[in-house]
Amino acid sequence: MYNVLLADDERLDLDGMRTFIPWEELGMRVAACATNGFDACKALETEPIDILVTDVRMPHMSGLELAKRALERRPGIKIIFISGYQDFSYAKQALSLNAVNYVLKPMDDQELIDTLAKVRDDLDRERVREAAYGQMIPIVKNEYLLQLLEGGGGSKTIEALNREYAMDRFEYPGFVAVLEIDGRAGQRSEGPGDEKEELERVMSVGRRLGAEHMCKINRTRLAVIAGAEGGRAMLEKLVRAVRDECGFTVTAGVGESRGSLAEMSGSYRQAAEALELKIFYGKGEIIAYGEARPAEKEEIRHLDAKLEALFAAMANYELVLIHDKIDDLFQMAKSLKSPFTLRHYSLYILMKLDDYLQRTNENAYRLLGMELDKYDMIAQFETIGDIRQWLRRRVYEISETIQEGKQKKNWKLVKQLIEYMKERTQESLTLRDLAVQFSLSPNYLGHIFKEETGKNFSEFFIQLRMERSCELLKTTNMKIYEIADRVGYRYLPYFSRQFKETYGMTPLEYRRA
Repeated sequence: MYNVLLADDERLDLDGMRTFIPWEELGMRVAACATNGFDACKALETEPIDILVTDVRMPHMSGLELAKRALERRPGIKIIFISGYQDFSYAKQALSLNAVNYVLKPMDDQELIDTLAKVRDDLDRERVREAAYGQMIPIVKNEYLLQLLEGGGGSKTIEALNREYAMDRFEYPGFVAVLEIDGRAGQRSEGPGDEKEELERVMSVGRRLGAEHMCKINRTRLAVIAGAEGGRAMLEKLVRAVRDECGFTVTAGVGESRGSLAEMSGSYRQAAEALELKIFYGKGEIIAYGEARPAEKEEIRHLDAKLEALFAAMANYELVLIHDKIDDLFQMAKSLKSPFTLRHYSLYILMKLDDYLQRTNENAYRLLGMELDKYDMIAQFETIGDIRQWLRRRVYEISETIQEGKQKKNWKLVKQLIEYMKERTQESLTLRDLAVQFSLSPNYLGHIFKEETGKNFSEFFIQLRMERSCELLKTTNMKIYEIADRVGYRYLPYFSRQFKETYGMTPLEYRRA
């Protein structure tokens, strides 16, 4: 409902407009009526007026002067002039004030109604645009912050954050915290939408507690930039409030304080590294980078490398190597002093195994013989040896199932397709290109490809590009942008974001690790 102010020194004309125009049908209401400009100005001060309908000539203050004052108070106000004078100078001045229309007396009601309907449509469009812009603001800010934290944003990104989002008023020093929704190893949401909703709830709590600068990293993680003074206390309140109000917990990794916006990417990397130590510290905790022991950081790096080696052995059905790799994992576990820490260590292994199996289209819960919410069964084992024996048996079963899948009737063809794709990760390869090359229909090829790999063509091709980029990061000294180009990405930020979504770290972090 839009508010209208009517101003006319002719009482009959004023009453006629108020009475005979179908304001409610137009989606409007007459908020105030005035017989002179001064009373109209008072109404402008007390009412949120959207539309001003005014006579051009009134005593003491003309309608033109009233319109100027109205525009000063409310720049977006819509103005309709009515007048009994067909004077060109009046019309010219009215146009200079961006008047919607200049209606002559004796006034035709329908002409005024049509004009008001046009004004309503214009205001409706403006509201839609404003709403769309309001929705875009947090999305654009999220992208800028993500670029900054991942090290891909330069001076232009910093200038935009300072100009558009007032980050030049942020009181430094400050730090970055990375928050992760807990429970993904022990339960499954119904879908990505549930994770998105949980992340939105965490951000809502953060905004309420004064966390002004936040950005989503992926479906389960977000970053917060907070001031060194009071930031830690705010973070503690946030973690506690999420636990008490939302029914789940978050764990936070905290980087060291930095003195400028440009340095926040360093604090972000430290926060992400600290968060990886959750297996030692547990869920729902705040883990500061400076408080973490160097030995724990080194163990995490070794653990991820050993897990990748185990997964490779599983994929190739190398049972002896599987045996050795599991022994390696639990040799590391002997250094863990408490049963609580050991439990988190075991859960971390299962979570990584689950992630790997999802990438290869295997159902971890079915193959491990576990119900969806029974990861807590780890607590039932009495010794490290019991956990190791149970896991080894299940991993053998998984590896055998993967091997059987490779021997299906269409696997030989799919393997040829994959080799062809591996050789062309730099190209913009499509399913239709593959179909032409192998003389098959795209629909049939897409069907058997999905059936054998569990992924559609585009998802699998992205996976190959990511694997190729990992290989180049580990074995060459090529620049990150050169590697991105080598695997078919022309836009570096998109490559970095895709890589992080796949591996949980940026290309630079992967190379360092």
